[in-house]
Amino acid sequence: MADNRSSIGRYRFIIILMVLGGLYILGSALHTMLPPRKDYWEEVDKRFTKENIPIPANRGDLLACDGQLLVGSLPEYRLYMDFKVMDRDSVARVKAQAWRDSAFDADIDSIALGLAKIFPDRDANWFRRRLLDGKKRGGFAWRIYPGHATYIQYLQCKELPLLRESSLKGGFNPEVIMQRKKPYGTLAGRTLGLLYRDSDAAKAGLELSYDSILRGQDGISHRTKVRHSRVTIVDKEPENGHDLMTTIDVNIQDVADRALRNKLHEINGEVGVAIVMETKTGDIKAIVNLQRAGDGEYYEMKNSAVSDLWEPGSTFKTASILVALDDGVIKKTDRIDTGNGIYMMHGRPMKDHNWRKGGYHELTVSGVLEYSSNIGVSRLIDQAYHDDPDRFVRGLNRIGVGIPLDLPFSGKGEPRVRHPKKKGKYWLNWSNTALPWMSIGYECMLPPISTLTFYNAIANGGKMVKPRFIKAEMKDGQVIREFPIETIKESICKPSSLADIQDILEKVVSQGLGKKAGNKGLFKVSGKTGTAQIAAGGAGYHSGITRYMVSFCGYFPSDAPKYSCLVCIVKSGLPASGGGQAGPVFSEISQYIMAKGMYRSTAAAADSNSVFVPDMTKGDPQLSRNLLQQLDLSEEGVNLADMDTVPKNKVPDVRGMGARDAVSVLQDRGLKVRLAGMGRVTEQNMPAGTEIVKGKTITLTLKNE
Repeated sequence: MADNRSSIGRYRFIIILMVLGGLYILGSALHTMLPPRKDYWEEVDKRFTKENIPIPANRGDLLACDGQLLVGSLPEYRLYMDFKVMDRDSVARVKAQAWRDSAFDADIDSIALGLAKIFPDRDANWFRRRLLDGKKRGGFAWRIYPGHATYIQYLQCKELPLLRESSLKGGFNPEVIMQRKKPYGTLAGRTLGLLYRDSDAAKAGLELSYDSILRGQDGISHRTKVRHSRVTIVDKEPENGHDLMTTIDVNIQDVADRALRNKLHEINGEVGVAIVMETKTGDIKAIVNLQRAGDGEYYEMKNSAVSDLWEPGSTFKTASILVALDDGVIKKTDRIDTGNGIYMMHGRPMKDHNWRKGGYHELTVSGVLEYSSNIGVSRLIDQAYHDDPDRFVRGLNRIGVGIPLDLPFSGKGEPRVRHPKKKGKYWLNWSNTALPWMSIGYECMLPPISTLTFYNAIANGGKMVKPRFIKAEMKDGQVIREFPIETIKESICKPSSLADIQDILEKVVSQGLGKKAGNKGLFKVSGKTGTAQIAAGGAGYHSGITRYMVSFCGYFPSDAPKYSCLVCIVKSGLPASGGGQAGPVFSEISQYIMAKGMYRSTAAAADSNSVFVPDMTKGDPQLSRNLLQQLDLSEEGVNLADMDTVPKNKVPDVRGMGARDAVSVLQDRGLKVRLAGMGRVTEQNMPAGTEIVKGKTITLTLKNE
């Protein structure tokens, strides 16, 4: 009886466990069938949805004054191969994988040969090994080429077996990268500016100053999973950046760069600046900033024309004489005795450049500037303003010297002109020699572009205009905003004073020290030479090797000025002559502009990457194809020399190329390049096919045809 009760108890326990187990199973089933909590589904949704994905806007272009592309965003591609089929049900995936493997094995040789033709820096065997290695490792995103491919190269890849199939079927996947490109290389590079590497953040120049216009507004998207695929849904379309038309003229920029670069090589200069300004508008047609690097070559590393503060030297004498003429304290026919070239100015010797030859003795005011007499200028200014130097400094301000220009560049230099302070009858912070030395270009600091702006005002009938770098904002090829000409001063001086100084500046070139800035009577040039010793920081002017800034600033043609130009060169040691070293660069630039009348084509300056199609006769073929593609132009009828066929370890034949292309092709092969002359390459001192020695210098002779 007891055993029966025990058995019934055990059965009862088992039944209870079974009932509880059944209830648990039923509850789990109901939980699965019925809608779960809201937070559960939100968590599941997060696994398959990604919100607020930015869609990058296309950055706007920087254009030359005639619409040619100076800086633009062009697509480049990283090329990948997927060796595993994804996102399919098991049966379909197996079939797709089998087809891909079979096609790969059958076409690998054709693919490798095709890739080697498209990318000649790697041979077919390299590509074959690379592809086989990727298949062996079963990579989902295997890089098949280490460099970037252009759009044309990507299209050529899409014509190869297997790679021509859709990405899901063949496995070929490109990653698009928008790269900022400068078709004209380093021309005006520091002024145009740059972006940080691998970033769209602006770093310097016009790229930074007008970043908000160029950058545009990014769009927004999100990704979600629909059935077996993940799809991107656009929430807000990106608004592409606007284009900016600059004032830069590619032809003038090219000749200014070439002329200055050649002179720097000739005299072993350290820094060179050349600026060309359109007289009436203030438009900067060219701005060159070259600095010698450790390899002895010159590069655009700093915007010295805008940022550097230099003592202007003798080009400042024009301002000193103009102030005195305008105040009526001197006339251009007045005479001053400069003696034998050495004059004790308040106990300190003032010397003229020809003091060893006995000096100039008596000179007119005009002659003082014609021969750049330090003694003559300093004596004239000291006699007139010694007791009231404040009047002289206020005169400088009146004629526009030392006025901040508020240019659109970060790091721009602001002029520093000393101003005397008076307490009772004593001048504080001011010595007896301050005024004489200030009058000849010391004791004050100006950026080169400020000096040019002053001379441009003399050329422009006394009207001082602000340097302009941007002419218009554009969208889809249409001008939506123009940047106006800005006037700083309607008149810097009296008409009679202006006429006198214009006459004197013309004589500086026709019969004074500025003759080498002229052009043997082709047209009249006006301007002033400058030679200044550069102080070595706190060590002053007498520490180690003496450094000089030689310059010439002027305008042309004198009778009806169209352009003003400044050339500055910083160099060490003697000889140092503004007229003899900066003057010839000015002359070359002015003759080019006037000879061509600026109605010429871009034949000499533009290389094969110019948007002007007939110029694409010989040059870097890939850059040419890129631009043709971007401009939606056909390659038909355009002879693109095939540099791709020249091995990287051999010197190519660059004869017939423009300078930009030739330099680009040769530097890409590890050679240093030295240019002689202007125009297109006619000779090269290393024959085509020569084995390349990295770092060796090749000299190219250029001529205009």
